[in-house]
Amino acid sequence: MIAAPSDSRRPSGKWTVVAVVAACLALLAGANAHLLYVAITSQPDCVDHVKPGETSRGGTFSAAKSSCSGARR
Repeated sequence: MIAAPSDSRRPSGKWTVVAVVAACLALLAGANAHLLYVAITSQPDCVDHVKPGETSRGGTFSAAKSSCSGARR
């Protein structure tokens, strides 16, 4: 008769759950670190928008406060 593998060789359900939770937390931390890195290192270009005092074209919006007012175009 073949002996069944001992229970000490198989990971218990508790350790499997701990490993899955740790992997999920590591993935979440890595994703947040990536988003923080991209937010800090990127500098988007100025985009055209309706300036205050100009007539609005249909479906366009104006910026509340433009950070590109003195920027070259």
